[in-house]
Amino acid sequence: MSGRPEVLFPLFAELEGLDGVGPKTAQAFAGLAIQKARDLLFTLPSAVIDRHLRPSVRDVAPPGIATVDVLIGAHIPARQKGRPYRVLVEDSAQEFQIVFFHARPDYLQRILPTGQRRVVSGKLEVFDGVYQMAHPDYILRSDEVSDLPRFEPVYPLASGINQRLMRRAQASLRPDVPDLPEWIDVAQKEKSGWPTWREALTIAHQPTSTRDLTYDAPARQRLAYDEFLAHQLTLALARLTQRRSKGVSTVGTGAHLARARGALGFTPTSAQTRAIDEIIADMALPRRMNRLLQGDVGSGKTWVAMAGLLTAVEAGAQGALMAPTEILARQHADGLSELAKVAGVQLTLLTGRDKGAERRRKLAEIADGTAQIVIGTHAVFQRDVEFQRLGLAVVDEQHRFGVAQRMALGEKGDTVDILVMTATPIPRSLALTQYGDMDVSVLDEKPPGRQPVKTSLASTERLVEVVAHLKEAVAGGRQAYWVCPLVEESETVSLTAAQSRFEHLRAEFGEAQVDLVHGQLQPAEKDAAMARFVSGKSRILVATTVIEVGVNVPSATIMVIERAESFGLAQLHQLRGRVGRGTGASTCLLLYDHPLSDAAERRLKLMRDTDDGFRISEVDLAMRGAGDVIGTAQSGLPRFKIADLERQSDLMAIAQSDARALLSIDPDLTGPRGKAARLLLWLMEQEKAIRLMQIG
Repeated sequence: MSGRPEVLFPLFAELEGLDGVGPKTAQAFAGLAIQKARDLLFTLPSAVIDRHLRPSVRDVAPPGIATVDVLIGAHIPARQKGRPYRVLVEDSAQEFQIVFFHARPDYLQRILPTGQRRVVSGKLEVFDGVYQMAHPDYILRSDEVSDLPRFEPVYPLASGINQRLMRRAQASLRPDVPDLPEWIDVAQKEKSGWPTWREALTIAHQPTSTRDLTYDAPARQRLAYDEFLAHQLTLALARLTQRRSKGVSTVGTGAHLARARGALGFTPTSAQTRAIDEIIADMALPRRMNRLLQGDVGSGKTWVAMAGLLTAVEAGAQGALMAPTEILARQHADGLSELAKVAGVQLTLLTGRDKGAERRRKLAEIADGTAQIVIGTHAVFQRDVEFQRLGLAVVDEQHRFGVAQRMALGEKGDTVDILVMTATPIPRSLALTQYGDMDVSVLDEKPPGRQPVKTSLASTERLVEVVAHLKEAVAGGRQAYWVCPLVEESETVSLTAAQSRFEHLRAEFGEAQVDLVHGQLQPAEKDAAMARFVSGKSRILVATTVIEVGVNVPSATIMVIERAESFGLAQLHQLRGRVGRGTGASTCLLLYDHPLSDAAERRLKLMRDTDDGFRISEVDLAMRGAGDVIGTAQSGLPRFKIADLERQSDLMAIAQSDARALLSIDPDLTGPRGKAARLLLWLMEQEKAIRLMQIG
């Protein structure tokens, strides 16, 4: 596997040399992310033009493509400059005009001779009740009609690339496409009715109807599956490499865990208990754990993580928890310190704010093992942080780590188990894509006593009424969040700024009652404001989405989100999850501005009607698409060329199962199908998988 297989060389050749492609055109193709033959091959038509011969233009609903046999009549030159040149023609039932701008009369007389018949094909339109076809795409003699494709593919274009050039380049490339051995499981291929890889490409590039363009067309399905399979093989190889790597059995005594459980103040849910059992069992195996803990807002992920950390300490190792923000790291430390104390375990908080002697002291305690559980931000895994023996690394990942980051994380120790906690529920298709290398534990229950949050919608026109109701609530001892989309007023964006809303509410409620938190504040100011709110000294916290994660105030029971239509579903769900954390009834009010777009109205009504994060995430994916929900750069999600994650998510699940099954019987991919799968990985440029195979 040291170099690309020779059979694939034609597909990785430069574009120059294809029909119609020179140096300048090759540069233009780069605008479509097409740099080599393979890229061109995987650029499929987005539409199809039906050019079958019709008796008359009357059979076509304008504007539409018409292909008709016509008798050519008189030529009518333009009477003045800038006016069109017209040719009168007649099909079997209708007279119409063929129109040319910037015409060359001698040329038009030659290709459209009066009194003769021609087949014309182009866009038919009606102007002032007259059928017209401007600049036909094709003008053919009757003996040339066989050259006209009945269905013509329409490709995506960029500056300098037209349809004719794209089709010429594609047509000249396809004869060089090699026959490759089959990498799909034979039973799966037959069950799905899929063609071979080469046949699928031919069908995809030469559609015979719009049906061939749909996501469930067999050829398109097969090509999408190839992409999914290559991706899942990469994740499965990462998983296999992880499992083959050095590991130790981390077996706890249960003593620390039992003492901490006794101090919880609530009974863990069956989902929490199940997840803890899965994690402890996984840690006990003589290999590295690589596990995802997925749960909705308020499902109790933190206690599950703590159980894993305590198990690591019981086994004589250390545990580390990395949070995405300093606020959240401090909150985790505050929330878990009492449990650690009861369990007899030293918990240390390490953030970028630790300087000088204080930081040196903490680093020394981490290095000699005195600090048994370390909580912090990314600072926990900086180069100067050395653990005596790190047993478990927990990542509370607001900004999803990709596979590469997860593997790098494990390098802080020879035998580090990894547990990743998701901050938001993820649709199954995305979870399989992002976390296909991991085992999964799901928290699908909420702890007892958690009150459902009542969600209501109201127009910003009712702001005075909202403030009046809030005054009553505050007078009754309740606390509230008020979230705004911006920090400061903007001339270009018409959204409410937190600063101006803070000043407004402070005038209404009094200075001592209202605090402000946003990302531009100094950490000390932010912490002071949060501390006043947590202690109950202030009753209203005006904030931006900085509080989306990392704030847990059980006494806060009201969430007002202003200009809610400007937020995404995942954000709204996270913000709503800041309330309903105590035993009191909680409310979330979504304030919106008229008029609402259809998409915004749908989002807000969904928020009102359900609090199921998994359901919300599925709708979010369907509405916005994977690329919008999670940026590929930050998430490690692949950019699929043909496959569509939202519409073909069922194929991703099959691909994961297939990839794992193949590697279980042929871990080195040396059998006939394994060798074909290696070709697929090269073809799909899965460099990571190739490196893993070389290492293996």
